[in-house]
Amino acid sequence: MPCSLDPLTGYFRNGCCQTDASDRGSHVVCVVVTAEFLEFSMVQGNDLMTPRPEYQFPGLKPGNRWCVCALRWVEAVRAGVIAPVVLDRTHEKILDYVSLETLVHHQYREEA
Repeated sequence: MPCSLDPLTGYFRNGCCQTDASDRGSHVVCVVVTAEFLEFSMVQGNDLMTPRPEYQFPGLKPGNRWCVCALRWVEAVRAGVIAPVVLDRTHEKILDYVSLETLVHHQYREEA
């Protein structure tokens, strides 16, 4: 199931958080990005806000869904910076990095 088609996400830019051996970043976590997470990522050297048309990357805004690197997400959680996880759009490979309990604790919940 797609994480996001607009903006188009995923290592393979197919909307899904799929992975294979060529995906060194393991882009497997579907999150709803927050301003705090975007700032944290920028400080870590990964600017997800600036558009990069040459890579068909529109730049992200708070509220966008995006497939992020497993280790970056874990690093952010440890720093107290949470980008809520859309569990049913996240690849099971994330379980190589973090427990299901942690994922459930930080899952995105649609507002009623």
